[in-house]
Amino acid sequence: MQIIDGKKIADRINNGIARDVFSLLNRGYRHPHLAIVLVGEREDSKLYTSLKEKNAKEVGIDTSLYLIDENDDEKKLIDMINFLNNDDSIDGILVQLPLPKKFNTDKILPLIESSKDVDGFNADKLFYSPVILATKYSLEESKINYQNKKAFLFFNSDIFKNEMKNFLNKFQISLEAVSGKDLNKIITDKNEIQKLQNKVKQCNIVISAMGQAEVITADFLNNDMVIVDIGITKIDKKVKGDVKFLDTKELKGYITPVPGGIGPMTVACLLKNVLQAYLLKVEK
Repeated sequence: MQIIDGKKIADRINNGIARDVFSLLNRGYRHPHLAIVLVGEREDSKLYTSLKEKNAKEVGIDTSLYLIDENDDEKKLIDMINFLNNDDSIDGILVQLPLPKKFNTDKILPLIESSKDVDGFNADKLFYSPVILATKYSLEESKINYQNKKAFLFFNSDIFKNEMKNFLNKFQISLEAVSGKDLNKIITDKNEIQKLQNKVKQCNIVISAMGQAEVITADFLNNDMVIVDIGITKIDKKVKGDVKFLDTKELKGYITPVPGGIGPMTVACLLKNVLQAYLLKVEK
């Protein structure tokens, strides 16, 4: 199996962003500016936020971190987003997910102004979500002609499934999918799981974003697949993907490893969206 090196691709994206920002600064423009809203005290959310701040600084993008206590009223978060929407110095807004359960994520995210929605959640989106863009870079890395090919998606979010389907259809890639919830039911039925495994094996691309460690085994895979593993699960301080990596060793296709695959690319694509949001403002 050939490894799609997400770190190397991310470095390439980041180098391009840094060059563009440097050029803008030489022409007298300000730094692009990303606002990050962090609600609560989840350690993983704080870690992801700090990584985004670090990577942004390295490419010349300013960041501002806005902290909200998980015991605060939801209105405080809504007021914060409205304030950032109206702040002309802010080019992109990111609300770090997941939010604490008391906050209505489906209500909060659409409030972000579409021109600043660098995570690509808005229905009137101007930008693909960073994960979708990272998937695009992964497929391009394999240098395969995907026209009229078939993909299979394991997913948790219907919003994500629909965005992935719309994206792949633009490249004439058809998509079938099953949710993680449904997969867990199917696994208990020997005949049904064999039917699903056979269906997945007929596909050219497998994309998984469930966060269920190593649930996709060799029984789902064929020899020439491109596997995009977006799922991340921590077990005993080890990070694992949805795909059982050891089961792919003898295959001839391509795979994004976990860690070191989609993760670095997603952060780089987020920053690329921030730069694009900034350019839409300065080029008006």
